[in-house]
Amino acid sequence: MKPDVNIVPCADYSEGATRTALEQLLAPLGGLDWVNPGMKIAIKVNLVTSAKPEEAATTHPVLLYSLVRMLAERGADVVVGDSPGGLFNAAFVGRVYAATGMKAVEQAGGRLNQNFGECTVKFPEGKVCREFCHTAYLAEADAIIDFCKLKTHGMMAMTCGAKNMFGSIPGAMKPEYHFRYPDPRDFARMIVDLDEYFKPRLTIVDAVECMEGNGPTSGTPRHMGALVAGENPHKVDLVCAGLIGLKREEVPTLEAALERGLIPASAEELTVEGDPAAFALSDFQRIETSNSHLFRGDGTSLYRKIKGAVMEKLLAQRPQVESAKCVGCGVCGKICPAKAIAMKGGRPHIDRKKCIRCFCCQEFCPESAMKVHRTFVAKLLG
Repeated sequence: MKPDVNIVPCADYSEGATRTALEQLLAPLGGLDWVNPGMKIAIKVNLVTSAKPEEAATTHPVLLYSLVRMLAERGADVVVGDSPGGLFNAAFVGRVYAATGMKAVEQAGGRLNQNFGECTVKFPEGKVCREFCHTAYLAEADAIIDFCKLKTHGMMAMTCGAKNMFGSIPGAMKPEYHFRYPDPRDFARMIVDLDEYFKPRLTIVDAVECMEGNGPTSGTPRHMGALVAGENPHKVDLVCAGLIGLKREEVPTLEAALERGLIPASAEELTVEGDPAAFALSDFQRIETSNSHLFRGDGTSLYRKIKGAVMEKLLAQRPQVESAKCVGCGVCGKICPAKAIAMKGGRPHIDRKKCIRCFCCQEFCPESAMKVHRTFVAKLLG
């Protein structure tokens, strides 16, 4: 019987280590026996920004090189792509490919996506997202492999397998989806809708070098030395959350997956091959969020609504500028979907009444000057 999740060691990003680790990782899951000659496979990676591989913000190119070679050896037609935050066109995405070392994909016999078309689909089975626009190259694939990076995240606490599929939304449209789903619960349900629509054949996590602290783009690399994989991205995420000290209820995408019966209440109920405890980092620097309070505050009675509103006011995290690092570039104001940030005197000022706490400003600040701030009450309770 296949395990739900497998976890194996991968000490570094050398070609030999990654190839061996990937083979060991996939073997209990049936290997790549499902791949047939001529099969079109899209590998959806995390290329959130133009970061160098050693910054641990993106899926590492040597891992992709090894996986693409394994697929090409079976005769597959492999394309690797993502839609980073920004314009979804050849010029912008090409710069991201270059910065993140994605040329390795072509050296391994695969292709970097050059189809920058978009398509709108209906998904009546969705809970909150029943119609959406996505990157067209994914529609051309016979199978999708979700190859993500394990990192902290301001809004979702963690970005891993499930959150990686948000990259199917064309980059310039992402702020619109943040604005459409400002509540972390609904945003998480939207992400699970995307996962359920695309149904990746396999989810692989690059946890050799993770990102802790101010993730998903401005945090600090942290060595874990592991690869994780499974057929269900939410089960994979449930195990990965434990590796970095997060409880299921602290990760909105896991709560949304639990709502639909896609995961059990605890990772202990999963069949896991390998020893997660051997890789878990008890002192991993997480982004403390109030998402568990937001979930418990949900309800239909007037009392629960009032209680939820009060709890959110007192406990909800919010973006805050660290003045010493801010250079006044204005990127935060341009990316903000709610138009809550205005530049005054060369510094960003946040209108708290407009702010929807999507943390796009924190995610894309090039100087790591925007931080996730916890209220005094939240710190006191913590």
